[in-house]
Amino acid sequence: MNNTLQILYFLFLSTIGFFNTAVKFSDSNYVKSKDTIPNTFFFGTENTTKNGIVINTPIHYKSALGYGFDFNSVENVIFNKNSITTESSIYFSIKLPEGNYKIDVVLGGKKCSNTSIKAESRRLMLKEQELQKKDTAHHSFIVNIRTPQINDNNRINIKDREKYYLNWDDKLTLEFLGNPIIQSLKITPVSQIKTIFLAGDSTVSDQDLEPWASWGQFFTNYFTKDVVIANYAVSGSSLSSFKSRKRLDKILSVMQTGDYLFIEFAHNDEKIKGKGNGAWGLYTNLLKEFITKFREKGGIAVLVTPTQRRAFNSDGTLKPTHGDFPDAMRKVANDLQVPLIDVTKMTTSMYESWGVEASKKAFVQYPANTFPGQKKELKDNTHFNSFGANEIAKCVVQGIRDLDLEISKYIKENTPKYNPSNPDNLSDWTVPMSLRFENNKPDGN
Repeated sequence: MNNTLQILYFLFLSTIGFFNTAVKFSDSNYVKSKDTIPNTFFFGTENTTKNGIVINTPIHYKSALGYGFDFNSVENVIFNKNSITTESSIYFSIKLPEGNYKIDVVLGGKKCSNTSIKAESRRLMLKEQELQKKDTAHHSFIVNIRTPQINDNNRINIKDREKYYLNWDDKLTLEFLGNPIIQSLKITPVSQIKTIFLAGDSTVSDQDLEPWASWGQFFTNYFTKDVVIANYAVSGSSLSSFKSRKRLDKILSVMQTGDYLFIEFAHNDEKIKGKGNGAWGLYTNLLKEFITKFREKGGIAVLVTPTQRRAFNSDGTLKPTHGDFPDAMRKVANDLQVPLIDVTKMTTSMYESWGVEASKKAFVQYPANTFPGQKKELKDNTHFNSFGANEIAKCVVQGIRDLDLEISKYIKENTPKYNPSNPDNLSDWTVPMSLRFENNKPDGN
């Protein structure tokens, strides 16, 4: 779906109440035992299997039931004999406890289809699977489900805004986009799997609502089912606030030997003033603390220098807006022998290759009234749209390959090499937008 059609589709959906709807987090809502998890769902009016739950009528998600179509999208579901289809997006939710889950989905049917799948706060798990008439395909991916709870006496201090995010509610939510045909869905708990944890700010975190996006939620699409991404990044965070809100404690409480921690901060650390702060003070010290604590538990830390802001000089070159912070991170990487992916250099090359005007298309830059209820122009030079976020994700994936990290073996075989000096164009990006939207920008800048 091209951008014009996506925008028109947003305008249509605004009349049926799809936007900015979520279930507020409550500890008491969580399923306490994985023994109660529904395992397999089969769709279709004439499906007679006895090996799972058959859904042959429109079922709205209800917490008491524990599964169903969510966010009023049941109205878009068309029931066939042995499948369901839709010409827009649909959400299906299953109440689940914290953990990692293997999702198996069977797609395809009596007509051509194109399916993208996002999980939780818009993590891309499957990108545009095209199937011809009567063809079927089986796809598997791993989704991380988490809670703020660390132990009986400790928990992450979730921001008020986050309490309504799909990443922190009491269920797994899958969004099927395009014109999917879905035959079945199977959920299996996974107890042992290598995890890549992400720690960072708004340029990394899973952005819950369109049109905002970050590289962490597209990073998921480039890995096989042999690894899982657990993104603990949060908008507006610095190293110190990430630590004080106990996100690092949570990561350390669930990590296993051999897991990875990708660390990208600077945008908000730059704003912390006063004696002992700055790139060579608090920032450097906290980077070393994060790395040391993760290593002490058998993990492997990777440093990622911050994405550049879109700020051009008159000659078309990019202004460095992060001061000494990228250099400070590079020095920590050298001092502690930590692998480093230099996204600052990559994004400098990327934006300059696009130029002043074309680079706008990677950011949340839209005129007023592009989206429902959007009365003012959106003009953000820090936060990306889905296209831009995916380009940054490609940079990080390429960085893993260039470093020959052990996890490079988990990158999907069909993932091409990426050169930030020759970035993609917006016209290359055709993944449909999700249906939930907000005007307010993420915290931080």
